[in-house]
Amino acid sequence: MKRTIDGKALVYCEGAFNTPNGKTAHGLVRFTERYEVVGVLDEKYAGGDAGEILDGRPNGIPVFKDLGEAVEKLGTDNLPQSLVIGLAPDGGRLPKVAKATIKKALDLGWNVDSGLHDFLTNDTELTALAAEKGLRIRDVRKTPDRDQLHFFTGDIEKVDCLKLAVLGTDSALGKRTTSWILVHAFRDAGLKAEMIGTGQTAWMQGAKYSMVMDSCINDFVSGEIEHAVVSAWENEQPDVVVIEGQGSLMNPAYPGGFEILAAGRPDYVILQHAPKRKEYDGFPGYKLHSLEEQINAIEVISGKKVIAITVNHELMEKDEILPACETITKETGIPAFDVLEYGAGELVELLKNYLP
Repeated sequence: MKRTIDGKALVYCEGAFNTPNGKTAHGLVRFTERYEVVGVLDEKYAGGDAGEILDGRPNGIPVFKDLGEAVEKLGTDNLPQSLVIGLAPDGGRLPKVAKATIKKALDLGWNVDSGLHDFLTNDTELTALAAEKGLRIRDVRKTPDRDQLHFFTGDIEKVDCLKLAVLGTDSALGKRTTSWILVHAFRDAGLKAEMIGTGQTAWMQGAKYSMVMDSCINDFVSGEIEHAVVSAWENEQPDVVVIEGQGSLMNPAYPGGFEILAAGRPDYVILQHAPKRKEYDGFPGYKLHSLEEQINAIEVISGKKVIAITVNHELMEKDEILPACETITKETGIPAFDVLEYGAGELVELLKNYLP
């Protein structure tokens, strides 16, 4: 049995799997140390293998049409301890139809975890049912009390390992996935690497050092980023920390990245980019700024160099990927890689040259 923090979990992703709104489920299907994922709920892909649907690589995680089918097919010995909400829609709202599934999960004696902005712990019916059965409802995005938050101190300057930020040219682009792939590739290469999570999904995947940037009170965002990096450095003494980016500098709704550059103070930036994406995610008519403009913005704001481009191959055929990487390198002078398709070994060999 896989060793996890919180045991087995079924992931709710109805109507969103294999779309940008299912990125939390995608992260959990690809990798998590917090749960052992035993299945995904999405009627559209029922009967399929989640890994094959998502990446063309089967991983043994089945997709079920609903909770009833999941319970029937998983069997008594493989039932989960938790239902995890794998949706990540714009605005973080819970679809009304999801509540019925959550109630059924609680009736079955399962805990419920959610990373949405609609807090389940504010729903009196659900909390009463959970209390009656002695179950846990956990809202990952619920901001801690202010006395538990940290203000920026400057302690980040003590951290003398290699700090890399994986930023992006847009939101919902794969920054977190690339960050994890890099962390694992560094570890495979014999280096100590730590992931700094900045969103709810990274926490759900088991990132030990993390904060949820988009629900943190603004005064404390920089301090929480700094605290996560400094804690990872002090406790683990890593060779490298990889900071997960959020949004993009120029996305009209998710201009994440400023605080990561300012407070995380990365030594270098890796920039995630989807060559075939033309408009900002979820905002038709908002033309994506060019890769060159976005590189320039990052380097002007931070004074740090973008040293690699990681490619998101959405809308591409496989034979288009390497030519796209070659074109990016030719146009920018920066090496480009698709780490999801080809692994991060080559990129890690490049990044080793930047170790202190």
